[in-house]
Amino acid sequence: MKVVNLKQAILQAWKERWSDYQWAINMKKFFPKGATWDILNLAEALLEQAMIGPSPNPLILSYLKYAISSQMVSYSSVLTAISKFDDFSRDLCVQALLNIMDMFCDRLSCHGKAEECIGLCRALLSALHWLLRCTAASAERLREGLEAGTPATGEKQLAMCLQRLEKTLSSTKNRALLHIAKLEEASLHTSQGLGQGGTRANQPTASWTAIEHSLLKLGEILANLSNLQLRSQAEQCGTLIRSIPTMLSVHSEQLHKTGFPTVHAVILLEGTMNLTGETQPLVEQLVMVKRTQHIPTPLFVLEIWKACFVGLIESPEGTEELKWTAFTFLKIPQVLVKLKKYSHGDKDFTEDVSSAFEFLLKLTPLLDKADQRCNCDCTDFLVHECSKQGLLSEASVNNLVAKRKADREHAPHLKSGENANIQPNPSLILRAEPTVTNILKCSSGLNFLSCPQTMDADHSKSPEGLLGVLGHMLSGKSLDLLLAAAAATGKLKSFARKFINLNEFMTHGTEESTKAASVRALLFDISFLMLCHVAQTYGSEVILSESSTGAEVPFFETWMQTCMPEEGKILNPDHPCFWPNSTKVESLVALLNNSSEMKLVQMKWHEACLSISAAILEILNAWENGVLAFESIQKITDNIKGKVCSLAVCAVAWLVAHVRMLGLDEREKSLQMIRQLAGPLYSENTLQFYNERVVIMSSILEHMCADVLHQTATQIKFPSTGVDTMPYWNLLPPKRPIKEVLTDIFAKVLEKGWVDSRSIHIFDTLLHMGGVYWFCNNLIKELLKETRKEHTLRAVELLYSIFCLDMQQVTLVLLGHILPGLLTDSSKWHSLMDPPGTALAKLAVWCALSSYSSHKGQASSRQKKRHREDIEDYTSLFPLDDVQPSKLMRLLSSNEDDANVLSSPTDRSMRSSLSASQLHTVNMKDPLNRVLVPPCPGV
Repeated sequence: MKVVNLKQAILQAWKERWSDYQWAINMKKFFPKGATWDILNLAEALLEQAMIGPSPNPLILSYLKYAISSQMVSYSSVLTAISKFDDFSRDLCVQALLNIMDMFCDRLSCHGKAEECIGLCRALLSALHWLLRCTAASAERLREGLEAGTPATGEKQLAMCLQRLEKTLSSTKNRALLHIAKLEEASLHTSQGLGQGGTRANQPTASWTAIEHSLLKLGEILANLSNLQLRSQAEQCGTLIRSIPTMLSVHSEQLHKTGFPTVHAVILLEGTMNLTGETQPLVEQLVMVKRTQHIPTPLFVLEIWKACFVGLIESPEGTEELKWTAFTFLKIPQVLVKLKKYSHGDKDFTEDVSSAFEFLLKLTPLLDKADQRCNCDCTDFLVHECSKQGLLSEASVNNLVAKRKADREHAPHLKSGENANIQPNPSLILRAEPTVTNILKCSSGLNFLSCPQTMDADHSKSPEGLLGVLGHMLSGKSLDLLLAAAAATGKLKSFARKFINLNEFMTHGTEESTKAASVRALLFDISFLMLCHVAQTYGSEVILSESSTGAEVPFFETWMQTCMPEEGKILNPDHPCFWPNSTKVESLVALLNNSSEMKLVQMKWHEACLSISAAILEILNAWENGVLAFESIQKITDNIKGKVCSLAVCAVAWLVAHVRMLGLDEREKSLQMIRQLAGPLYSENTLQFYNERVVIMSSILEHMCADVLHQTATQIKFPSTGVDTMPYWNLLPPKRPIKEVLTDIFAKVLEKGWVDSRSIHIFDTLLHMGGVYWFCNNLIKELLKETRKEHTLRAVELLYSIFCLDMQQVTLVLLGHILPGLLTDSSKWHSLMDPPGTALAKLAVWCALSSYSSHKGQASSRQKKRHREDIEDYTSLFPLDDVQPSKLMRLLSSNEDDANVLSSPTDRSMRSSLSASQLHTVNMKDPLNRVLVPPCPGV
């Protein structure tokens, strides 16, 4: 059959039931001379034939979808064809057209001359008008259905229309295209619409005017709609449309002014979640970012300071604020000292640091905000600390301090009398650091806190004196100051070891008086509470000692590993660790139930802590079976928490594990017992420092119970400590799919151009919940949606920093699963076109470089908390062959002499020596080496 025109070709394809790709091949045969399908109105012809009946023709619609996917037809021609359909009573046809718009309306683009680009803007304007008309028609039908008593008739289609309208308008790029169309229309109207003598010639109604009329009509129809969600959605769409004419008046910050988001996010990530991490891995990561992104040293150092001040300003009050202060004023100067070794020379780096501070001084609002938050001149503390480290000359310090002092004359001050007496955190942290050093220098034993620099008397022979020192540490924020300073300077593990030794020393009592027994009980209790606080604040890994064969494991380490609830750790309440000698349990139950108060003399506190879980179970069973009344339970819980708070902590630790295993109707009494143990005891017959110990106990119990209380929708009021003890807890919005949360938070981060501390915690929670593959795969999909080069580059910088949450696992998934899946599936090749394809390649290289350079180092505390998630067995997925090691050696050595990669001779020599050492120690059993060298013969 010889085809005469387009309509006959489409009908022949339908009669012979061609598949979509057969249709495309034959169409090119029928019209072989490079036919321009838009000139032939292919999209309009297909839609005309598909929409003849009451429902759309699925086969012909498949031809249109294939033509769109293969770019046979332009987006503008499809939008124009859709906007010509006006029979909105045919629901199935309207829904089919809405689904077609779904294919491309969030990623509109145009390749060609200026006229074609303007044509896309006009077509989108027509499509918007069509969507508004369609929405108004659906709303009118819904209103008629409500009056007739059949409300479901138009609600589904109205929801579909509003969803597409919102999706189209939510894109800033689409609104910009609509704005261009409006401006172009106004320009054409002005140049052609005025006749002789200044009178306006007869012209059809302007498209934007028609849109405004349709929007007004839609508002009138929806005014009385009872469905608040649909009304709200429609109002939001109306707001977006009305904002289009004012787009040029909104001056947003240009992309090139946002700084270097990768550096910013890496610093925020370390300061927020990894204060105890070693400085060398952070230094190597920063050097790699600086090298790959070609960042000048002064701007590089400036971005580090900017991130520190931002983190300091937005950190929640309390422990998090102290951690950020220690990170900024203690750890970052140490990082800069190590970065100095990677620079050209000491003099040059000192000048670069001075230049960075000069730039920083120009950011007056940032510095003012930080000074207000810290109640001091932060710049003054910082430059003097850098001067101590040899990073600034004396002349530079004097110059910078004088300039900031002059600026502060005009800065807003907190002039209240209360703030005048509050010592600033930077000053306290800088004073706490030498105190930590002095504590660690002291000899072991009971005098481990006896330092002449900090104490007036020698407490080595006086446990009472030691108790006084520890009690002073519990007051206010002294403990958190010392811990933050120790964590920032890498001394926290040694600091915690002192408390473990003290706690272990106090487990056994010899012949002692009542007074000595109470002192021993208090020293055990305070050290136990301090260690729990350290483990919850900085991670349990800082408590654990190095594994050594034959050495006896201290009691607290054993209890923490087997009995202490932590994030990501599910405890078994029937584990043997909870069930010690039954005789000891019985005696403890009798002591708690019969005695008016806990005895102290010769009490073995570690045995009591291990026996309390079994004792609590017996008491709980007796209560549930009616043997004990609630008054008896109150007396027992008062006994438990009345002398040493550590017993209450151990009891609640088991109860938390126990509640997880119970049904919803079985949890009431266990939760009530937790509530009884959590409240303080109002009695005069308590041991010394009871109020201070209760404050830290309450914080520990709140962290322990957080998951199970959230799971059971139960509330327990813990004694107020004056600050938010769990600032980043439960950030995910309720009843929302985590994929929506992920895409929303990434869109907000991409729009802002930087990652804040709250977003980092949300990303970390989503990574923990969804797993590495889900997390990485969905973020890569977001990257591939971007169509503008500058947006893709920004997205790569942000994604790299987000992937630093668990770079090694993300790299394995990205290189071993996601990239191969994209490269081997032809249906996904269109998403790899530039610019997102190039951006993805850059991201993969950055991740591989970062992961390979650091994967032999120690995992950070945040990564150790998360369960390792090997998606596949990499040994079977990437089998070895004889040539693979040599391939990896060639890949590793290929960039040694690349001048574009190395920013300085120092970098080149360091990189060469690193590669040389790696080439001799290539371990092909390592999963990262396997995914870096796929078994392709051409590599």
